[in-house]
Amino acid sequence: MSAVQRHAVVAGAGIGGLTAALALHRKGWRVTVCERAPGPASAGAGIVLAPNALRAFDAIGFDIGGAAGRALPAAMGLRRPDGRWLSRADTAALAARYGGPPLALHRSALADALTAALPAGTVRHGVEVTTVDGADGFPVVRTSAGDLDGSADLVVAADGIHSPLRRRYFPDHPGLRHSGETAWRTVLPAAASPAGAVTAETWGRGERFGTVPLADGRTYLYATAVAPEGYRPTDVRAELLRRYGTWHDPIPALLQRIDPAAVLQHDLYDLAAPLPRFHHGRLAWLGDAAHAMTPNLGQGGCQAVEDAVVLAHLLDGAGPGGVPQALAAYSAARCARTDAIRVRARRAGRVAAAAHPLAAALRDLAVRATPAGLAHRAMDGLFDGFTLPAGIDGASAGVGTRW
Repeated sequence: MSAVQRHAVVAGAGIGGLTAALALHRKGWRVTVCERAPGPASAGAGIVLAPNALRAFDAIGFDIGGAAGRALPAAMGLRRPDGRWLSRADTAALAARYGGPPLALHRSALADALTAALPAGTVRHGVEVTTVDGADGFPVVRTSAGDLDGSADLVVAADGIHSPLRRRYFPDHPGLRHSGETAWRTVLPAAASPAGAVTAETWGRGERFGTVPLADGRTYLYATAVAPEGYRPTDVRAELLRRYGTWHDPIPALLQRIDPAAVLQHDLYDLAAPLPRFHHGRLAWLGDAAHAMTPNLGQGGCQAVEDAVVLAHLLDGAGPGGVPQALAAYSAARCARTDAIRVRARRAGRVAAAAHPLAAALRDLAVRATPAGLAHRAMDGLFDGFTLPAGIDGASAGVGTRW
């Protein structure tokens, strides 16, 4: 660390932004996180942290299991609307293959745990980064509450799928592409959650429904449907019951327990094309701002965590004037992996959302016919793909390196 403590400003207090803040803090940076929301989000949805994200957290010494507990469903897999399994994966087998099982928890629990690991006052709610000037030199961060005092050594754009900073610095990029689907998400309280629930996604024709038991006893529910952009039913419960109310147990009972006011609906988008790079001078993009992807592989948040850890790792070897060089190395380390996953998620979504009866039948047959070993190998690149690259000084780093 230089004699004068370097200052990073993070735009956005989502999972990627908070992980970047914590990783930089543990490397000796002073960090300011600006979040436009007036306070921490209590509503929202669940997140499944795959083994690659858990390895990234482990690399910075953040024990998310200790912060949120652990839930280990006995099985997870894909089902048909009549309840028959298309494929199943044993949790113990996943843990043996990848060094640990996935962890499912509420997004707010993860955000709270990350925030609690930061110095008090790091996160400023109700303050939106509106623009960043002078990113080629020492950036001036302009916010809804006025300019931040002094210039920043680094600005991290973790400002989400609609990133204003991405639009400003990449004005010729085509932006977002609608996937053709909309999604509903909610979390049932523990008292309304079924005992013995398993993690499962059920595939119909142009419709999907998922259940995920969370570490704190609640149950995360999500559903997707092929629908035009902007489609919003007036009665959410009636809409969900119309689509999924005749599907296998416990789906109908779960739908009766939802609070319609707590159901989130969003159309699903990804980037229409990759960004040419994830940096500009002293400004870096991560997470949805850099590589928005559909949720079909469950990797959007996981890749944001990877981004944040790799970014802080490469900046650790940078001298006071070496931030732009470190950010160039960050682009080189992250662009190809994240774009390959973005494209793979898009393709997976097209298969899962098949609406024609023949296409859906062929899809189901292919899933049932795929050997478990082959299915596991197909996930190796995701779950075993996290690495810490060599630093800009040439020093190597292993995945298990502790900070």
